[in-house]
Amino acid sequence: MPETTGYAEIAAYYRRQIQDGELSPGDTMPSLNAVCERWGVATTTANRAYQQLKREGLTRARPGVGTVVASPASDNISSRVRTYAATGAALSNGETSKIIAVGTVGADAVVAPRLDVAQGTPVHMRQRLVSRGGVPVHVSSSYYPAYVMEVTPELGEMVSTGGSRELAAQRLGVDQDHVLEEITSRHATEPEKDMLNLTAGNVVVTQVVRTVFLSDGRVVEVAVKTVGGATPLRFSSSLRENRE
Repeated sequence: MPETTGYAEIAAYYRRQIQDGELSPGDTMPSLNAVCERWGVATTTANRAYQQLKREGLTRARPGVGTVVASPASDNISSRVRTYAATGAALSNGETSKIIAVGTVGADAVVAPRLDVAQGTPVHMRQRLVSRGGVPVHVSSSYYPAYVMEVTPELGEMVSTGGSRELAAQRLGVDQDHVLEEITSRHATEPEKDMLNLTAGNVVVTQVVRTVFLSDGRVVEVAVKTVGGATPLRFSSSLRENRE
């Protein structure tokens, strides 16, 4: 029996549920099998609908859980884009960035689902220490898929580009669209304590995971940033409303 429902209709249904608050941030979405049974469609159709919601920043993958609802969009990412366009750098005034490590690593449990690859898949890593007034404020590790490294080989060098994801988006010819930020707290590792000059025994830090999407739905960067403090928040920031 041929399918009568398309992926766009399924995506629209769940989009409305999210926007109307029937599905809240952190809620687990129905499984693909449940979607197939409800709508009488093939797995490819259900998966395409879920990929659309993910591209819009409405949902994300959570390891061991499945697809969950992300949080509403805000416009905080637009300031970074404006800063880069005006100055050629994405850092705030008074900040400096030093590249401290580059290389290929296996995608871990944090990075793999956000780049939509299997855990252990080789991805490029670029780690930097950002300081303000000479004082370290955060350490950030960015992870890039192969298609980004193909157009921005300088990301494999120990030099600062001013704005890695902005450069990659320019080379790919696709605008940045939105950023999903997930913020949690944890104890600092010993290397992090050394880099950030943290002297206490058990230091709680904030981990910010940023997944940056392009307008064509691809991920250009997953960045894991460690800063002092702990604020359990999650939100998605969008460029779309600022271009309209």
